[in-house]
Amino acid sequence: MSWQWKSVVVVWLFALVCAVLTGWLSLPGQQLVWIGLSFAGCTIGTLCVQLATGQKEGYVSRVTASLVGAVIVLAAATGLFALIGLA
Repeated sequence: MSWQWKSVVVVWLFALVCAVLTGWLSLPGQQLVWIGLSFAGCTIGTLCVQLATGQKEGYVSRVTASLVGAVIVLAAATGLFALIGLA
């Protein structure tokens, strides 16, 4: 795995950690608020990580891959929270 993909996977892992912490620490009915804040944190984190690499080649692709992965992780967590809320 190249360093470029590692910088993308870091954001995906951060999104996963945020989703787990949201499920564990948030009050029932407040998960959607915290998922939104988690995505905001992932966006800021993505920009910081990608700017820290200092490579302009592929910047847009790496940012896009990071944010799409974070959306997928957080959307799956939102679906899980919805199913738990129905029980």
